[in-house]
Formats: sequence, structure tokens, C-alpha cells
Amino acid sequence: MADIHSFESLGALDGQGLRFCVFFTGCPLRCAYCHNPDTWHKSGREMSPRELFDKIRRSKPYFKNGGGVTFSGGEPLLNAETINELRGMLESEGIGYCLDTSGSAPLTDEVKAAIDGADMVLLDLKFPTEELYKKYTGGSLETVMQTGKYCSEKGIRLILRTVIVPGINNSRDMIDGYIRTASPLCFEEYELLGFHTMGFFKYENLGMANPLKDTPPMDPKKLRELQEYLSSKISGEKQQ
Repeated sequence: MADIHSFESLGALDGQGLRFCVFFTGCPLRCAYCHNPDTWHKSGREMSPRELFDKIRRSKPYFKNGGGVTFSGGEPLLNAETINELRGMLESEGIGYCLDTSGSAPLTDEVKAAIDGADMVLLDLKFPTEELYKKYTGGSLETVMQTGKYCSEKGIRLILRTVIVPGINNSRDMIDGYIRTASPLCFEEYELLGFHTMGFFKYENLGMANPLKDTPPMDPKKLRELQEYLSSKISGEKQQ
């Protein structure tokens, strides 16, 4: 059984094509900028792999042009056993899946199997050093890099993502650090996402302190500039 927070039909930002997104609950991290603190603990609806499959299958008509299912969270790889049970059912219907992961789950055999079955992995590279990673997430960068290296070694399609937060990592020096950290990985793209405040109400509803309550949303123009800088540096390194 898996604990499910919510679903999203026709998602367009969580992998290629139209996606049916499954959001699991449970996460080992406590990111300062998290916009879904309501997914940290198991508090949703319990569903069996068969129940999940039946729900996913009903959206199959929308999975044209490379779409499919995206497992997100929370941290989806904490539910690797459920994903592995779903794999055969999804394959029987020609439905592929993508993993939207922080890479914070240890690389057990179950986790490796779930990664092996994925069409693509969206890996959140939150901070470029162990010190910053520990400070802002409570987790370990080493575990994330192990996940990224495993994807690279196995030839799994990998896209890196980083949330850019004003006053924390919105500088070219920080981007240079991310590039150095990502250099051992074989990835198709590296996307920068802007910090937003749309989840602030969840902290209030849950009676939780919001460590970034006075932080403004990321300026779109500055985000584009940093994305252009990142993309040009990566392109230059690949050409060398």
C-alpha cells in the first residue's frame, strides 16, 4: 500500500508530453523553500498498486505524443516497492513513467529497480556543496550524486533541476558551483526553476513556521539571465 497525497491530470511540466502525476506523501528532507510541506508526513489516502493502476489507466487516452505517468511527492522513491509492482501493469498498457525525485532515498535494490524502469528521471540538484545542502535541506548531497551517477551509468535519461531562491543561490558564482557539481553526470538538460510563494498558505494552515516567509518570488528576468548563463557554460564545456 502507498500513501497518496493527490493526483494531477494533464500535467505539462513534469516530464515530456501530457502527464498523469501521482504525488506520494513522505519525504526525508526539510527544504527551507519547500512549497509542499503537507507532503512531508504520511497523511493521505492509502491505495494499493492495483488501485493506482486502475486510476492511471483511465487517463491513457491523453498519453499521446510521448506522455505518461510522473511519480512525484514528497519523495516518490520512498515508494519504490509500489512503483516496481506498478511497472508490469503499466507496461502491459504501453504506459511509461517518469520519476520526479530529490535523489534523497538511499540506492537500495528496490530503488535501483524503480529507476531502471523509468523512461526519464527529473533529479532535483538542490545545492552544490554538502555544507549548503545540509543547511537548507537537512539531507546529504552525496546521496543525490549517487542517484545521478547511477542514472548516468545505466543510460537513464536524466534532466537536472534546481530551484533558484532570492538571496540564497541566485548568483553566477552559485551557478558555477552547480556546474562543477553536475560535471560527473550525463544529463540532457539542466533547468532552473523560480522560487514562488504560492505554498505559503500551507505553512499557516499547518501551524508551521515558514523559514522564508519574508522572501519574495524569484524575478523572472533574473531567472532567465541565470538560465542563459548556465546553458551557455554547459554548452561551452561540452564543445571542449
